[in-house]
Amino acid sequence: MADSAKPEAHAPNPDIDSYAHESELEAHLQTKSMVINMGPSHPATHGTVRLKVELDGETITKIDPEIGFLHRGFQKSCENVTWTQCLPYTDRLNYLSAMMNNFGFLNAVEKLIGLEIPERAQYIRVIGSELHRLTDHLTCVGATGLEMGGFAPFLYGMEARELIQDRVTELTGARLTTSFGRVGGINRDLPEGWIAKVHKTLTRTEELLVEMDGLLTRNRIFVDRTKDTGVITADDAIDYGWTGPALRACGVDYDIRKVRPYWVYERFDFDVPVGEHGDNYDRYLVRLEEMRQSIRILRQAMDTIPAGPIIVDDWRIALPPKPEVYGTIEGVMAHFKLVMEGIQVPPGEVYDSTEASNGELGWYLVSDGRGRPYKVHVRAPGFPVLAALPHIITGKMLPDLVPTFDTINMIGGEVEQ
Repeated sequence: MADSAKPEAHAPNPDIDSYAHESELEAHLQTKSMVINMGPSHPATHGTVRLKVELDGETITKIDPEIGFLHRGFQKSCENVTWTQCLPYTDRLNYLSAMMNNFGFLNAVEKLIGLEIPERAQYIRVIGSELHRLTDHLTCVGATGLEMGGFAPFLYGMEARELIQDRVTELTGARLTTSFGRVGGINRDLPEGWIAKVHKTLTRTEELLVEMDGLLTRNRIFVDRTKDTGVITADDAIDYGWTGPALRACGVDYDIRKVRPYWVYERFDFDVPVGEHGDNYDRYLVRLEEMRQSIRILRQAMDTIPAGPIIVDDWRIALPPKPEVYGTIEGVMAHFKLVMEGIQVPPGEVYDSTEASNGELGWYLVSDGRGRPYKVHVRAPGFPVLAALPHIITGKMLPDLVPTFDTINMIGGEVEQ
């Protein structure tokens, strides 16, 4: 063969040769997966929960959520006290939106009795619920920004939440665990001048939501961390029993306030935000818009709330007025029997649900005709959402776990009871 026909020798390529050498070494290395713990005390786990994560490099090959650190025997505790004395226990389910728990439980008890509460009491329940929906969503959205490096949106969210908590304290007498409401209505009426304060607070909250929106919604880091991560399809979400903002982010238009209105929700004009992709970004957007819709509901409710009683006038259910207790034998006896024996709820069973901040808060109650529940079971919205976490995150990268856990908004108190 002529020299001109001989193929030319390739010059050595250091990058290719080095890569081939490293690949050959890696093929002979003995590697094993790593198991790490996130929690039960960890900045990114809002509730006290242990996430046992098995990793191959930075890829999650297995994840096991372990609950039980906050279990307090909620259901059995309720079965050993009167119906009214269950209220402090319901406060501690979702401790960010205690009034929703209070009112949901009371609504189920009233349905079991067959009781219609006064119109003004229904309005106050709507107002209290939507205020606490705001505090819950503000905490979730603010913490989601914080745990991806955005401290400013967290501060804006906390400012708005604290303003609302001030109004809640004025209304209920407590900042966090309210025990507000009673079977048949409400514990106390609105304080004088309170509605004007709430309007002012909502105006400031709207301003802070604009700031949070501007800092997060089009922020490249935030979008890259949340868009197309933590994805679940609508069919899978329904199979797992998802409800609330997490389900609506998958494109399912289901909100109990619209599907089966309770209290006076059918009187108000508001929209139900629905996402498309079922990812962390859509769950964030849905909660952000739900806060705007809650403000719409609150303004309408406060502008149209009627005068009238706040609790039924029936001494078998509601405590008598103090002058009657102090001045008449009938008032003393009615007060004594209600406090010592409890409301005598007719025998029967009921399931009733309301739209809490994280989804369908359902109550299954059984009465044997006495003053204490025979059976209490709560269908907390957070449990099925947490149960789907392994399905969502297995095979994904470890950094995707933080925004996913944020946007599903696991609340330990309601998950474990």
